[in-house]
Amino acid sequence: MKEKGISKAVISRLPRYYRYLGELLDSGIERISSGELSERMKVTASQIRQDLNNFGGFGQQGYGYNAYVLREEIGKILGLDKMHNMIIVGAGHLGQALGNYGFEKNGFQIIGMFDVDPALKGRLVRGIPIRMLDEMPQFIAEHSVEIAALTIPKDASIEVAKTLTDNGIRAIWNCAHTDLNLILPKDVVVENVHLSDSLMRLSYNLSALKEEEAE
Repeated sequence: MKEKGISKAVISRLPRYYRYLGELLDSGIERISSGELSERMKVTASQIRQDLNNFGGFGQQGYGYNAYVLREEIGKILGLDKMHNMIIVGAGHLGQALGNYGFEKNGFQIIGMFDVDPALKGRLVRGIPIRMLDEMPQFIAEHSVEIAALTIPKDASIEVAKTLTDNGIRAIWNCAHTDLNLILPKDVVVENVHLSDSLMRLSYNLSALKEEEAE
């Protein structure tokens, strides 16, 4: 069950729990304590317990967590207990890389890809043909699309995002270099992904490490 008032920091850690628990199950580990999970994730055991207690706890005193049950419950919280139909807008190198990733294992089924380059029309990415952008509104109407991933240049992102929302898309995974949540209606969920921000954080941590080693 989703609870209101949960902090963004807690929500941001849930996908990590989900991923680590999946890795545990793949390696044959079915039960784990908060302490053992803490060692693997580099998050304190107290933090893990606090995070999970926001949703009911899921652990048993003296037993720890059943990895399968915990992962399933976190999946429900994240909305991964059902498949989400998803399209990719922008079928360049990044768009095709995302199309080849295999997100369906986490509940996201890519069912369409779109671009403006006629040279890409009909090219298959994991069996999905690349369509032209002007085909997108009809495709959305016919296929119950919930999520759109944008892998297009910044200059085109605002117009395309508005086209998506005008045609009923309520969730956008935005890899264009602009913050669409500042532009789109409040009832549209946007996750802005800035790869350069991640690299800058990496640069900061690398610089901090070098300074620490030099002292």
